[in-house]
Amino acid sequence: MSHLYLDETLDLAAATTGDELRLTGDEARHAVTVSRLRAGEQVAIGDGRGVLAQCTVLETAPRELVLEVVAVERTPAPSPRITLVQALAKGDRDELAVQAATELGVDAIVPWSAGRSVSRWEGAKAEKGRARWAAIVREATKQSIRPWMPEVAPLTSTAGLAALVEGARVLLLEPTAQAPLTGIRHDGRDLVLVVGPEGGISPAEIERLVASGAETVRLGASVLRTSTAGPAAIAVLNAELGRW
Repeated sequence: MSHLYLDETLDLAAATTGDELRLTGDEARHAVTVSRLRAGEQVAIGDGRGVLAQCTVLETAPRELVLEVVAVERTPAPSPRITLVQALAKGDRDELAVQAATELGVDAIVPWSAGRSVSRWEGAKAEKGRARWAAIVREATKQSIRPWMPEVAPLTSTAGLAALVEGARVLLLEPTAQAPLTGIRHDGRDLVLVVGPEGGISPAEIERLVASGAETVRLGASVLRTSTAGPAAIAVLNAELGRW
């Protein structure tokens, strides 16, 4: 399918071939006025929870699509999960990381207010920033036609991060680390990638997280931007986990 639209309110898990679905609101408006879908065309509708319904467009209106279900695909949640802890960064570098990580298959994203983060989400800005990341994740999920939409957690501090990732295998991306990420072999635990801001993860933060069980790993000889380090690491883990 060349188009995926999301509607988290639809009960796609119960849908069967021949059922009629109605896509409404902004998703339908975009389908009709931007993508210019017409009757007879094929489209996929997802719920962001592992179900994709392949459909044929029956009717169109400015803010509504009437669809007939052709087939329903149910994809189990990935296991082990990959979570990206992305430090806040200036400009749009953190947003670029979130977008690419979603396209590459990350399962959850945690905004992190690192010690060296130039950007700060304070007060009401914290929820506004999280919502902005969630919107980016939603669009990237549609673009990459993913059955599962990653979760975006509330903003966390370094202290909160240590508790948040308890039980998972935590990998800190650190250019000076001795162990290469390519040498990691998964052991069944969920994986958490921690990416620092422009100035990197501070020694105090590394010490605190390592004391909580995290491992420092490097990607290679070069130093990547915060916008590319996480997605590059996810690509490596995809290969190790057999996702690719």
